[in-house]
Amino acid sequence: MKISLLNLNEILSAVNGKFVGNEKNKADFGFSSVATDSRNVSEGSLFVPLIGQNQDGHKYIPSAIEKGASVIFIAENEYNSTPEKYDSLVEKNPSLSFIVVENTLKALQYAAAAYVEKFPSLIKVGITGSSGKTTTKEMVVSVLKQKFNVVYTQGNFNSETGLPLSVFNIRAEHEVGVFEMGMNRKDEIAEIAAVLKPKYALITNIGTAHIGILGSRKNIAIEKRKIFKYIPQDGVAFIPAEDDFSEFLGENVRGSIVYYGNSVPEKNSGAKYLSDLGLEGTEFSLDGIKIHLKNPGIYNYRNALGACAIGKTLGLSAEQIKNGLENVDSVNGRMENSRIVLKNGANVTLIKDCYNANPDSMLNVLDFCSSLKNMNEKIYVLGDMLELGEKSASEHEKVALKAEESNPKLVILVGNEMKSGFDAVEKNGFKNVKYFGQHDQNSIEQAGKEILLAAKNDDVVLVKASRGIALERIVSVICGEEK
Repeated sequence: MKISLLNLNEILSAVNGKFVGNEKNKADFGFSSVATDSRNVSEGSLFVPLIGQNQDGHKYIPSAIEKGASVIFIAENEYNSTPEKYDSLVEKNPSLSFIVVENTLKALQYAAAAYVEKFPSLIKVGITGSSGKTTTKEMVVSVLKQKFNVVYTQGNFNSETGLPLSVFNIRAEHEVGVFEMGMNRKDEIAEIAAVLKPKYALITNIGTAHIGILGSRKNIAIEKRKIFKYIPQDGVAFIPAEDDFSEFLGENVRGSIVYYGNSVPEKNSGAKYLSDLGLEGTEFSLDGIKIHLKNPGIYNYRNALGACAIGKTLGLSAEQIKNGLENVDSVNGRMENSRIVLKNGANVTLIKDCYNANPDSMLNVLDFCSSLKNMNEKIYVLGDMLELGEKSASEHEKVALKAEESNPKLVILVGNEMKSGFDAVEKNGFKNVKYFGQHDQNSIEQAGKEILLAAKNDDVVLVKASRGIALERIVSVICGEEK
């Protein structure tokens, strides 16, 4: 029998599925990895074809077989419509097994939940929030690695499909699992929390990301707090003390609640804010031990306090937490800052934050940039924020007006959604603004030319937008070389 992440009985029970394949395969059933994208299938994979609004993954089954998939889920409706097609594939590929399920996405989640249950001693930590999830996850991981063997979400695989794929990376040697949970629809947090069932769970904040889908911050809070649904009595919910929904988030939590944040007294948290080091980060102490957090911005300090709270709860010393936070890897695309020489010869500080954007993260980074001392002037290049629905116009206005507030040398707004922001600052009489209604390559190049006309030595250039805008393209337009 192959070594398998789940054996045949386990997977059939978990997904309420039906086996379709050669009977001799039952004794040799197995899969060593899981993929929902046929391009990621390798020898011995379980391939899960997902059905979306514009795509049906079943059409990629031949590609998955060619790449060596050993097990494939099939939606019941799909199999029943053409059973001979799949029976023929089994005949041509004797080592292949199909599992017929009602819904392939649900089956992926149920299988992942069954897999997690095979590791009862794993300390499970879940992290969600409107912004800062990935950065906080990286901080928590770096801290907990000082004491434990940690498995964790790679990148931002945090969705209804990403979280289940992530937990299939758990192995017997892992002591702690730290998994990020995101959402872009109602009940998504509840569904993926049911996969992990975290004993410890942290919410970073309740902001306005996905407000266009959920309608209000209250609705967002209702969804986010579902991460606490499976916390047992000996588990802990970590809640941001400064958030105006903090009390609401703590309602009906079965376990203990730990509030974290700058407003929590030092005698309770052990943490004391010391100084803002600008682009060099923040200095604070924990139980009297000085820590240099390299991630800049007060919002990252708040994220670090969440990591401290989890670390202390899981028995780490202040020295171990210090080592973890001072060695945390920066998240690619988030608040990357460097000195660069532009094509016009100007030596500037570039802050690139194009991993994602929502109103909260936009306002946070603009606050941070306006607080920077010992710098020359500021140039802000801001692109559309996505998934804001009917709130889009008002939220883009707020961001543009915030950018105007500190009287920067130049504000460049990129994308159709930024039109409302442009109109607002233009109405205010702000002259140092340029607007590009598209985010095609021509617009990116034209925006780059505006930067090169304006930028001087020691200016700060901020580039931020939702990932779908790919605003980072502007860097290659303006950059001569990095220093």
